[in-house]
Amino acid sequence: MKVCKFGGTSMANARTILKVVDVIEGDLSRHYIVVSAPGKRTPEDVKVTDALYACFNEVKKMGNCNESFKVIDRRFREIVQDLGVDIDIDAELEEIKAGIEGSTTPDYAASRGEYLSAKILAARLNYEFVDAFDLIKFNEKGELLLHYSLDRVKAKLSTLQYAVIPGFYGSDSHDNVRTFSRGGSDISGAIVARAMKADIYENWTDVDGFLTADPRIVENPTTINCLSYKELRELSYMGAEVMHPESIFPVYSVGLPINIKNTFNPAHPGTMIVKSVDQADGSNIITGVSGQKGLTIINIEKNLMNSEVGFVRRVLSILEYEGISFEHLPSGIDTMSLVIRDEYLNGKMQRILQKIKESVNPDNLEIHSGLSLVAIVGHNMAFRQGTAATVFKALSDAHINIRMIDQGSSELNIIVGVDTCDYEKAINAIYYAFTKEQ
Repeated sequence: MKVCKFGGTSMANARTILKVVDVIEGDLSRHYIVVSAPGKRTPEDVKVTDALYACFNEVKKMGNCNESFKVIDRRFREIVQDLGVDIDIDAELEEIKAGIEGSTTPDYAASRGEYLSAKILAARLNYEFVDAFDLIKFNEKGELLLHYSLDRVKAKLSTLQYAVIPGFYGSDSHDNVRTFSRGGSDISGAIVARAMKADIYENWTDVDGFLTADPRIVENPTTINCLSYKELRELSYMGAEVMHPESIFPVYSVGLPINIKNTFNPAHPGTMIVKSVDQADGSNIITGVSGQKGLTIINIEKNLMNSEVGFVRRVLSILEYEGISFEHLPSGIDTMSLVIRDEYLNGKMQRILQKIKESVNPDNLEIHSGLSLVAIVGHNMAFRQGTAATVFKALSDAHINIRMIDQGSSELNIIVGVDTCDYEKAINAIYYAFTKEQ
């Protein structure tokens, strides 16, 4: 039995939805379908979720969303008309507009793209529509109540042979709509797959699988046939956008495999994501290269830092108080560095620096912005001599200066920091260095 999740590009319009229908009806083992909101139809188009956030923002400014809701109205009326499905779209759109105008948080507005996608697909397939509001549960802090959600999904879907469920959202104990972070429909699909003890969780998107590098940077990167949950987590966290990095957690403990598939090329085997390292493909030195831009390093230097009990705790408590998380924390005997996303520091930088000076009295405090991180990921790196040398030589030959080096204790990845102006060149240099060896 399979659980399938279809992403925004698969649900973008009537033409793509018909391809989804072909995929589902072509294999009757695909019992439970989770869908995202309609994505972009063209590069210049707007995603429905973004348009819904715009509706909420207009309500905050104007008291209504009369203007911005026109985008939602036209988009869904067009889909319903082109598919010819029997759904009272007038009543649905009227209720949604009123709900957005009466909301105090953006979650309800943001969730309505998935809600209508699922309603429309269920009508086209003649499947049962099951609202995620009744299945996926969050606490008052917006944290997923996984086991409670699993129980509710199992109780409901066990009574149905086929069903369509909207992704991305659920509800809390006060009956408020709650959403995951963007891309969270992947998590919804994983929850349904685990609850129903699926044999496989198929995640359908617009690419043939997980690629070894970003195709916008590297020309024609190869598709990864198989990778582990941990490799997926590292690559997704560092910028690979095929799947939400938290989507593995519902299925990790039970070892449920994930298959990344292409809605527009369903015959392609895609990428299998598995739990155990010995299940993964062992032929390549590295599994993939990914990265992220928009980072700043705060360098702290102080003599005898290592002997000052509580030094790191005091620094990190400042970030905690400001509600800021860090990406990496490389350190030396008398130095430590905080790698933080630029967006987290907006309006807070000077206050943080002042608090660091007051709390730990550093000998030197420096800021370096314009940093990007590049991650080289793969289980096989730990068993092959010279992997780091290949990385550093590739960057040296490309005349790229390394600003930071970090390696995880599991030897699953090597992360290097480079100037953002060298980011694309670094990705290419590292990718082709290993391509020659594999």
